[in-house]
Amino acid sequence: MLYPTHSVEQMQVSVTALCDFAARSGDLDLRFTPGPSAVEGMEGHRIIAARRAPGFASEVAVQGEAGSLNVRGRADGFSLALQLVEEVKTHKGPVDRIPLNQQALHWAQAMVYGHLLCREHGLAHMDVRLLYYDLLGHKEHADTRRLQAAELEQFFDGLCARFRQWGEQEQVHRKTLLDALQQLEFPLGKMRPGQRLLAQQVFIGARRGRVLLAQAPTGIGKSLGTLFPMLKAMGEDRIDKLLFLSAKTTGRAAALEALQRLRQGNARPPLRVVEITARDKVCVHPGAACHGESCPLARGFYDRLPQARLDAMRLAETQLLDQAQIAAVAAEHTICPYYLSQELVRWADVVVGDYNYWFDTSAFVYAMAVAEGWRAGLLVDEAHNLVERGRGMYSASLNGFALQGLSRIAPRPLKRPLTRLRAQWNRMMEQLQPGYQDVELDEEWLAVLQEFIGRTSDFLAEHPAELPAELQRFYFDAIQFTRLAEEFGDHSLCDVLRPTQLPDVLPRGRLHDGVLTLRNVVPAPFLRPRLQAAASAVLFSATLQPPRFYADMLGLPEDHAWLDVLAPFSAGQLQVHVVPISTRWNDRERSVEPIAELIVRQYRAHPGNYLAFFSSFAYLEKVIDRVKAMDSEIPLWEQTRSMREDERSKFLAGFQEGGSGIGFAVQGGAFGEGVDLPGSRLIGAFVATLGLPPVDPVHEAMRKRIEALMGQGFDYVYLFPGLRKVVQAAGRVVRTESDRGVVYLIDDRFERLFQRGLLPRWWRRG
Repeated sequence: MLYPTHSVEQMQVSVTALCDFAARSGDLDLRFTPGPSAVEGMEGHRIIAARRAPGFASEVAVQGEAGSLNVRGRADGFSLALQLVEEVKTHKGPVDRIPLNQQALHWAQAMVYGHLLCREHGLAHMDVRLLYYDLLGHKEHADTRRLQAAELEQFFDGLCARFRQWGEQEQVHRKTLLDALQQLEFPLGKMRPGQRLLAQQVFIGARRGRVLLAQAPTGIGKSLGTLFPMLKAMGEDRIDKLLFLSAKTTGRAAALEALQRLRQGNARPPLRVVEITARDKVCVHPGAACHGESCPLARGFYDRLPQARLDAMRLAETQLLDQAQIAAVAAEHTICPYYLSQELVRWADVVVGDYNYWFDTSAFVYAMAVAEGWRAGLLVDEAHNLVERGRGMYSASLNGFALQGLSRIAPRPLKRPLTRLRAQWNRMMEQLQPGYQDVELDEEWLAVLQEFIGRTSDFLAEHPAELPAELQRFYFDAIQFTRLAEEFGDHSLCDVLRPTQLPDVLPRGRLHDGVLTLRNVVPAPFLRPRLQAAASAVLFSATLQPPRFYADMLGLPEDHAWLDVLAPFSAGQLQVHVVPISTRWNDRERSVEPIAELIVRQYRAHPGNYLAFFSSFAYLEKVIDRVKAMDSEIPLWEQTRSMREDERSKFLAGFQEGGSGIGFAVQGGAFGEGVDLPGSRLIGAFVATLGLPPVDPVHEAMRKRIEALMGQGFDYVYLFPGLRKVVQAAGRVVRTESDRGVVYLIDDRFERLFQRGLLPRWWRRG
């Protein structure tokens, strides 16, 4: 890693980072071959060290300078008597399966160690050995080259020259950026009410290295109100890199727009902003595999990367590197846009992307930050979404139906472990009744599953291209399952869902159907370390009530700060009516008629644009049918299951300024949040039911688990998530200080929510 010192006189870089930057060449090659775990790698190095004669030192610290660059590292093995340096790499399978670009990188590391040791001991030459240790066959594959000190020095100087030129440029950029950020002023002049308070608390949190949970209403400008103070903290050199994370495209778009405003302000900071997007959304050749023999954009990737990286960083001084800009640079240099964006993350000042890049089990930005020691500042947009997203990231399922046909398509060496796996699955399922059951994690099943993973890993190491796609998918699912099983605890459930309709006698050899799930209930134990790894973090949303629920679910530290920004709206802007019609499940059919009458009556009295929200599509469809029957002249449009992007756009296009009609949507869906319809584009909303999740076996098991862990099981599983959907839905009506509208909360239980103070403070019953 390059450590910014605000001076071009001295830079420090590790041997690994130096070679990774300056010595990579050839194709991008991401063909999956099972690699050793960290524990296996350390064990392999220990075995090799134990085989060496006395006097052969391990983990030898080395350092050396080349101009303004100080290079440090640890050689795996060194013998002064033999004038031999050894670089050890563990792997699985044939050595010729190791991609050529990886081999070139490993040789570069070995040669750098060789040079540094030649210089330290005044040697004229060095035997440089690159040793691959096969963890499957327990064999060493060594290649030794006698290299003169002069050629090692020449190689080292070449790497350092390339890195030093880039590094000095980076240091100048960093100093210029910090100077500009210190002069940065808010781009819109005076801050909005509430926005200044938010910005002050974000800045204080960044200075103190704290986690801030901030509830801030729509309309105050949360993106600018959080980005601006974080950048000011960066200007004080408290943050190396700022990450803006959102669950939705609209949130990322708002961040990019705010960053563009900040870049165009008086100080015009040379802020490098990179947007990272999911691979499947930017892949140019979706049918090709990620290696040079299949994809033209992977062929010669590392040969063309240096110039693409340089051009991208020059462009970043004046333009945001959003998805389109990165794609354009990648196309110009004929390289993969997704992996170019990953490289650009290293050199960006601000990264805009999805939650998963920091919080997921395989989050590459988080892994990069830890490896490089970045002081990362996190801005987590619409943080209420992180509860469910976190649960999904740390859950895993295996499907009996997917397992059923694998033996027929499996290569011969894998048929036996699959047969054992099927037999163990059947044994486990035979002990269970149809339906949903919360069960203990079956250790015997887990052992057989791990055996299958091990055998498949060994097979892949020898035959990486010979595993059928369906079997490979099940293999990856199994790996995720076993990883989570290692961390299984009270925060999760192990459950099985079996079909309720089963034949009396299953055909011979047929698997018992069912889905086995490790279901995360409380994501806090997994999310907490990710928050701790950040220099500071702000989790913000318009709906974070009650704050204790989000603190418990997201794993916030006990000393986190809480901020509740008052809305810039007045009670006179929104008429809130509680309509005491029971929408409980048993009363739902009886509620359809009076709800339809209410909607028609309000529309006739005050024509305009309205949204009507319901807890399910079935409920929505019944009410819209009654509204159509009562008044066929009212323009109506409805959300449907699995709407495409163009269909969603068409739905929103119905809300024209000065127009009239009623859109029907589901709570918590695409139109329940993140939709901005100011002015007369929306003048009212009907919110039917509390939006509680269904009372089913899964939610009941979650309720019981949370009740046992922290109490308030019903509130945490049902009430608070439902409340969030209600407030989000109603929040579509008043978006600016000039908006006026009406909201009907349709359920007698809303009265209790007002009494408990769980609804927005500025709401007043009409």
